[in-house]
Amino acid sequence: MTDDKRLVRELVGAHGQTFAEEAGIRLKDTPQPLYRLLVLALLLSARIRGSIALDTARELYEAGMRDPRRMAAADWQERVDALGRGGYRRYDERTATQLGDGAELLSDRWGGDLRRLREEADGDVAELRRLLQEFPGLGPAGADIFLREVQRVWPEVAPYLDDKALSGARRLGLPKDPDRLTDLAGNTEPAVLAAALVRASLDKEVAEDSLRRAA
Repeated sequence: MTDDKRLVRELVGAHGQTFAEEAGIRLKDTPQPLYRLLVLALLLSARIRGSIALDTARELYEAGMRDPRRMAAADWQERVDALGRGGYRRYDERTATQLGDGAELLSDRWGGDLRRLREEADGDVAELRRLLQEFPGLGPAGADIFLREVQRVWPEVAPYLDDKALSGARRLGLPKDPDRLTDLAGNTEPAVLAAALVRASLDKEVAEDSLRRAA
């Protein structure tokens, strides 16, 4: 086994949990989990600690705002309150508006089903990324988060290793080429590899831990 393969194995083994899994989302190619992932991507894309975004995603779910119909039906203050309980106070009012407007857009344009957005993109990942950015508050970073995670159930997206994932590879001294990285990862799902690399990018201790394990 090469040193790089050993490093990728240790990284994935210790830090390969996807962000959807951490948020309690059992990702499937069905409307509700896909919508919950969209909300999570919006929350994670803000300049706020990832742990707060994950807590807030769970709070919105517990408050019943788990699909676009219920999100749109909740009043603005209910969304603000749920965001606040998750610790998302710095962006709560703006995000409450974005969540409501985004739920209405999804319902009106794609019948509340992100699989219809996928169909509109027709296998073109760049077009899929562009369409995702039509949701209020979901910019390039948010679209990348969604695509990194959704590649688990939308195979045409894989392998999706964006700049954030590749910055984790750089920190670890791994190749920056997505094809090389997926080869090194062997049978590891690209979504799991991407999540592990992003964690290494965001947290120096994750990178140092992986390097120690592989030594």
